[in-house]
Amino acid sequence: MSKQEIDNIRIELLKLSDYEELKTIMIAAYPSMPNTYWREAKIEKLISIFPEGQVVVKINNQMAACALSIVVDYNQFGDKHSYQEITSNYTFDTHLSDGDVLYGIEVFVKPEYRGLRLGRRLYNYRKELCEKLNLKSIVFGGRIPNYYKYSDTLSPKEYIEKVKLREIDDPVLNFQMSNDFYPSRIMKGYMEGDSASKDYAVLLKWDNIYYEKPTKSIRTIKPIVRIGLIQWQMRLYKDIEELMQQAEYFIDAVSGYKSDFALFPEFFNAPLMAAFNHLSEPDAIRKLADYTKEIVDRFSQLAISYNINIITGSMPEVIDDLLYNVGYLCHRDGKIDRYEKLHVTPDEKKVWGLKGGSQLKTFNTDCGRIGILICYDSEFPELSRILADEGMKILFIPFLTDTQNGFSRVRHCAQARAIENECYVAIAGSVGNLPKVHNMDIQYAQSMVFTPCDFAFPANGVKAESTPNTEMILIVDVDLDLLKELSQFGSVRNLKDRRLDLFNLTRR
Repeated sequence: MSKQEIDNIRIELLKLSDYEELKTIMIAAYPSMPNTYWREAKIEKLISIFPEGQVVVKINNQMAACALSIVVDYNQFGDKHSYQEITSNYTFDTHLSDGDVLYGIEVFVKPEYRGLRLGRRLYNYRKELCEKLNLKSIVFGGRIPNYYKYSDTLSPKEYIEKVKLREIDDPVLNFQMSNDFYPSRIMKGYMEGDSASKDYAVLLKWDNIYYEKPTKSIRTIKPIVRIGLIQWQMRLYKDIEELMQQAEYFIDAVSGYKSDFALFPEFFNAPLMAAFNHLSEPDAIRKLADYTKEIVDRFSQLAISYNINIITGSMPEVIDDLLYNVGYLCHRDGKIDRYEKLHVTPDEKKVWGLKGGSQLKTFNTDCGRIGILICYDSEFPELSRILADEGMKILFIPFLTDTQNGFSRVRHCAQARAIENECYVAIAGSVGNLPKVHNMDIQYAQSMVFTPCDFAFPANGVKAESTPNTEMILIVDVDLDLLKELSQFGSVRNLKDRRLDLFNLTRR
């Protein structure tokens, strides 16, 4: 494209709706590697965890170039690392909002737009972002795609020296050095399958001269998170006022211990169905759904007044005449998020007519990114793996089980989720009985917090557990920094060691 044909040119944050266009230009940018484009789920995660780091250049409203990046704690890696390690096997779990280095993971330009200095625009954007975020430097591994022409006669070091002296033309390396990036070291085996570079790369850096070392540690996410689990006693309440009075009692209690989260069980408000016991089960639970909005509103007020994030367990909700099992995350700053039970049990479907939801997502909180799965959903490992890929560090599971074997399914699946996803998992259930509520006769529960199984954690993977079948609260501290260490230095690294060359898990 000639300059005369350009009406406008601008840099924009990458949006998920741009994906198909992004895929097309990436394939065009790497004609020798047609299958090495980023999948949509990876782009979605990058946008979710670090939107400022993902940018595109648009010319005449058409995408022409793209740059992707993350922020890392560079001390965890040092100068000897591979592309897989720095990206945590392409999951980007190494991204930390309180990291100190902007790491470039991708820059490409559509062939017909080369020569317009779009790469320089993208690099300048990165420099401004680095300064804005007060990061030490920009770092990335630069390919040397012309090296294969000289590999028989020159070592990588000799090749780079000749490029510096302009005795060899390497347009990629020359461009990077002309934009103030300096070679720091040569890395062997940086990017698997880069035959043109003979598996070598040059570690390139740009130092932020305006960087100011914080006088004290500044963290956007607190490292120690305190969780309050409410093992709720099912008992009859004459009305919603009595129910919410009991709920506030527990919120007051866990808040008094300075908990960051309060977790209620699934269908904790089922006692209110006693007033509708003369109706059929499907009609009774739909009447219970009439209380949901008021309960959520009141929980939100309690979250603000008690300065605690409340996970409301779950409640029935009717949308377009369809009955769902849903819950709400009431943040202590007043924000409210909604989650759904995706898999309903055969009994829930047969007796109540419940329908499975379709929303699966992680939630950003002032204590990091969390996930919430309602009871039966914890028994489907794909769900929590998707949440882990999106950065979840704590998984909350409100549940309701009537028998000990039903509880055992939730308990053991929840513990497996903690191990395989390198996260904490908190489960909370109800105890007691409701003889005057059909299909809710008895409950069995033991609320617990699970951890990965490695040296920094309890040997049995159980951080804390309540007394079975007893109304009580359980207060538990979890250390998010231990998860970072596990990801890099654990005895086993379940997320990193996945064979993504053999399988992949994506959303539809």
